[in-house]
Amino acid sequence: MIKKIKASRSEKIILIFIITLALFSFGSFFYIKNKCLFIKNYDPKKITFDNPQNIAILNVPCGNVIIELYPEISPNAVKRFETLVRSKSYDDVAFHRVIKDVIVQAGDLEFGKKESIDYGKIGTGKSGLGTINSEINTPFNFDKGSVGLARTQRYNTEDSQFFIILRDEPLYETEYTPIGKVIYGLEALKKIKYLDKSEYVLRPDFINSLRMLID
Repeated sequence: MIKKIKASRSEKIILIFIITLALFSFGSFFYIKNKCLFIKNYDPKKITFDNPQNIAILNVPCGNVIIELYPEISPNAVKRFETLVRSKSYDDVAFHRVIKDVIVQAGDLEFGKKESIDYGKIGTGKSGLGTINSEINTPFNFDKGSVGLARTQRYNTEDSQFFIILRDEPLYETEYTPIGKVIYGLEALKKIKYLDKSEYVLRPDFINSLRMLID
């Protein structure tokens, strides 16, 4: 007959510690792998908008980002953006420039496509539609969630690239052309992949799709 050995108190404590550590490790691994775990995914069909014709739905890895466009502020810029959205040009385009909790930038249609990304040229690509003039004369507060068209160091060079700021940037006023603001889903943008030592991202996250609510 085998004699049953009773575990000592210290052995029980060690066993409990090992089990707790294992559970914590598993939970941490699951959370790291699923970075979108606590991010709410907004369904635009369940939201009532005052100006539904001006609503764009940006779908990113962690869900929908809902943007209200402001054609009354920047008519030409919004028209360009809507043209590219309706042609589905932004689908599978990289978030090539990301600064944690500061800014995400995408829209390089020439060198940022998932199937043909060019890390040596990304950020310099064009749409093929030509540049448009900067629209910076109308007062606009570049607070958190604002969306604008990117440009080179010169004015009047806006094209397809756009950025969304994750914090207030008052110095952007009269510097960049605003096109709208994020009204739902800003937290999903904070999960876009970034690098600690570079603004430009190797193996970046991509736009899944970008659509107008009413098409």
